[in-house]
Amino acid sequence: MTVESTAARKPRRSSKRVSAAKKPQSSEPQLVQLLTPEGERVEHPDYEIDLTPDELRGLYRDMVLTRRFDAEATALQRQGELGLWASLLGQEAAQIGSGRALRDDDYVFPTYREHGVAWCRGVDPTNLLGMFRGVNHGGWDPNTNNFHLYTIVIGSQTLHATGYAMGVAKDGADSAVIAYFGDGASSQGDVAESFTFSAVYNAPVVFFCQNNQWAISEPTERQTRVPLYQRAQGFGFPGVRVDGNDVLACLAVTRSALERARRGEGPTLVEAFTYRMGAHTTSDDPTKYRHDDERVAWEAKDPILRLRTYLENEVLEKPEAEAFFTALDEESDALAKRVREAVRAMPDPDHMAIFDNVYADGHALVDEERAQFAAYQASFAEEGN
Repeated sequence: MTVESTAARKPRRSSKRVSAAKKPQSSEPQLVQLLTPEGERVEHPDYEIDLTPDELRGLYRDMVLTRRFDAEATALQRQGELGLWASLLGQEAAQIGSGRALRDDDYVFPTYREHGVAWCRGVDPTNLLGMFRGVNHGGWDPNTNNFHLYTIVIGSQTLHATGYAMGVAKDGADSAVIAYFGDGASSQGDVAESFTFSAVYNAPVVFFCQNNQWAISEPTERQTRVPLYQRAQGFGFPGVRVDGNDVLACLAVTRSALERARRGEGPTLVEAFTYRMGAHTTSDDPTKYRHDDERVAWEAKDPILRLRTYLENEVLEKPEAEAFFTALDEESDALAKRVREAVRAMPDPDHMAIFDNVYADGHALVDEERAQFAAYQASFAEEGN
């Protein structure tokens, strides 16, 4: 995103900001919010952020294009072009906000749903689809963008991130590491072990939990009896809950946590409180375990809609807004077309390649299995003749 000078910033048309500190106290867990569901800008005493119109447009563009890519991938799976897809629908603000808080030298350890973070790291969206089409084990070099390959094993990437962060600290670098995981993964022992090691070794890592409230069919109350961010207290480092549908708050909170890590102050747990609008994956049917009225209530908190409302009401003049949104629609269509064409053009892998790197020096059993599989493949050609 391009950063404009302070002098070039367009003045806001009204001063509707509300201080979060003056709101009535509630028994609900504390939630950092800078942009309400109605698109109203509010202040928070601990997290300040002042973005230029160009930066705000950039965040909106990121979310819109990520959602369009995600929708296209879902459609491709339904058409039989992908074996599976894990949608991020509804979680765009959590991913784009945290993704744009990162520096180039920071390192990311994702799950299998961080399509928005991958976008922020410069990973070509089409590269995300190879694994889900079954033509590779991950279509990008992690070290090119400091973005690790997608991790299917639930929670294991938090250990990888912690170990990497410990190495960063020993190297004396001032970069930080971020690990993404979901509310369901918070019940995994790997995550607890990561919390222990990162705290004891003061590792420069941010644990970013996207609490979309449903670990497949299990609600959050089946995962924990306290808000997830409060778990950090038991391990000796801070936790914070942020409105996961507020891209500004996610950016501000993640940026603060990363800066804290870089200063050598250790880990932070960020709980982005959001909602999974779609299915867990395309093999899931959420109508079997949750009610439509819950989804409808969260549709009113849509992260893209609230930022658009803010842009239209407070940031952009009407002609500028119309031109921006129209151009973005055209860019979204072009992205979808490119994704469709790229997926269908992916070459099939060599069927025998799965045997090549099992053992460095070969193995009699693998050789036998290779021969059996080759004969099996050849049988189809014989039947065709």
